[in-house]
Amino acid sequence: MSTTIICPNCNTQFEPTEALAQTIREEMRKEFNQKWTKEVKEKETAFQQRELQLQQEKEQMKAQKEAQEMELGKKMDAYKKIMETELSAQLTNKIQSDFENKLRMLEDANKTNTAKLTEAREKELDFLKQMQALKTREQELELEVQRKLIDERNKLTEIVKKEEEEKNKLRDAEFQMKLKEKDMQLEAQHKLVEEMRRKAEQGSMQMQGEVQELALEQLLKNTFPFDLVSEVGKGVRGADCIQTVRNSYGQECGKIIFESKRTQAFSDEWIEKLKADMRALGADVAVIVTQTLPKDIDSFGEKNGIWICSFADVKPLVHVLRELIMKVYTAGKSQENKGDKMHLLYNYLVSTEFAEQWRAIREGFMGMKISIQKERDQMEKMWKAREKQLEKVLLNAAHIRGSIEGIAGMDVDLNLIEDTNYPTLNEGTE
Repeated sequence: MSTTIICPNCNTQFEPTEALAQTIREEMRKEFNQKWTKEVKEKETAFQQRELQLQQEKEQMKAQKEAQEMELGKKMDAYKKIMETELSAQLTNKIQSDFENKLRMLEDANKTNTAKLTEAREKELDFLKQMQALKTREQELELEVQRKLIDERNKLTEIVKKEEEEKNKLRDAEFQMKLKEKDMQLEAQHKLVEEMRRKAEQGSMQMQGEVQELALEQLLKNTFPFDLVSEVGKGVRGADCIQTVRNSYGQECGKIIFESKRTQAFSDEWIEKLKADMRALGADVAVIVTQTLPKDIDSFGEKNGIWICSFADVKPLVHVLRELIMKVYTAGKSQENKGDKMHLLYNYLVSTEFAEQWRAIREGFMGMKISIQKERDQMEKMWKAREKQLEKVLLNAAHIRGSIEGIAGMDVDLNLIEDTNYPTLNEGTE
């Protein structure tokens, strides 16, 4: 099943998963940029207002200091004129005392302004840290979206691949026959013109039959390389092909004979002929591979002791028949010398060799079990550490949110902890 969509307007082909992923990324990026721009503007405005306020306070203090100094100078001149000599010592002491008090007040004010400036710088540093944390969160969200898209794409790819393989298997049989037929036709074109004309007059029925016979032999040889597939010569009475079934030890378990037909109608005479060939060759099973099946058979089936199927169903049918022949052969062999085999089997089961082999199997099993338990403990330890890290991240996020709300003077919707689109800590650990 293909997932490609064609646009009816511009005939552009695209994958729906890629388009969906692009839409999600654009929406998330747009929403995040809007929130980010809004928060940055609000914090810049607050910071500028704070700097302006500090500058105004500095100017006011400077003007106040100048006014005080001017007023102090005037008083000193007046006192000098009125009490020029008599109160010079007293006036000097008083002026000195007042000046020290004013100087102390100015120093205190300067310290206060310095503390406020330090606090503003610390808040600016916290704001920059929050900006970096938000950027990191955006990268993590984008990475998570990419992972989900890759997983969905892999699943769709596997489904499409399996469907394409099934379709290719269905087409493969017919394609091989057509390919063999084309090869036969190309080879026949190099022969004499008279021979080609004679074959054309006789029709292509014989050639099609030969093509199917060759394709059947090649299919059996490729599918069952350990079996002996032999061709029956032209003009020799008997089936078209004989398959000698062999087990993994090279022992002959039985025979399957094949009759290949590629005609427009099915004839019951083929069954009687193949049954006679089956008895003559001593075969266990006989199969008719035909293009046209009997009316009472849809894909393959048995009729009067003969199996009938189409070329596309030869491979699975032969697999089943071959397995049955091997099981019958094994059952027959198991009955031979049954008493001796039971005695040998008992001796083997109580022998040291069997005990050592079983002990080796048990040791391997226990090693695997211990390894699995260690891996499980390590994974649980790693999950617990990640859970603590996540709790730490959420706690710091709550602190950052409180700091931003305190600076901006409004509720800043960060949606890091209360967002319903992402699982909470308890949901993630279940």
